[in-house]
Amino acid sequence: MRIGVYPGSFDPITNGHLDIIERSVLLFDCLIVAVAKNSQKIKPLFTVEERVDMLETILSKYPNVIVDSFDGLTVNYALKQSANVIVRGLRAITDFESEFVYALTNKKLAPELETLYLMTRAEYSFISSSIVKEVASYNGCLSAMVPEAVIQRLKQKFGYAK
Repeated sequence: MRIGVYPGSFDPITNGHLDIIERSVLLFDCLIVAVAKNSQKIKPLFTVEERVDMLETILSKYPNVIVDSFDGLTVNYALKQSANVIVRGLRAITDFESEFVYALTNKKLAPELETLYLMTRAEYSFISSSIVKEVASYNGCLSAMVPEAVIQRLKQKFGYAK
């Protein structure tokens, strides 16, 4: 069985993340979208439980997707899930340097795991969760950046809900 793990903070999930997921589900028998409890991120907007809930709602149409969360090293989580591949997305050349270091570190820690990079579509290459939160904080238009379910959650979080 081909199992892929797509880890991330998903705070919140963006259309760029969805692009990577929609293409990854075709490559794996099972794709685990795993919310990382990232200690290096200062303060997430959404709790891990809220992020998992959003992902489960948005990804429910994919029968081979499992949503989960984890704390610790991605490679340890992937090995525990019997994954063959860690899936990562690249938006622009600026992502490459840090992703290159992660891939080499992961390969050193778990040589049996491969890292698969997918370039996001050009129309999503500028989107990041940080940009989404900034636009949302000023009640800006998010329709090209995130799914409708996320827009509603962001409006609630920032007090713009009707």
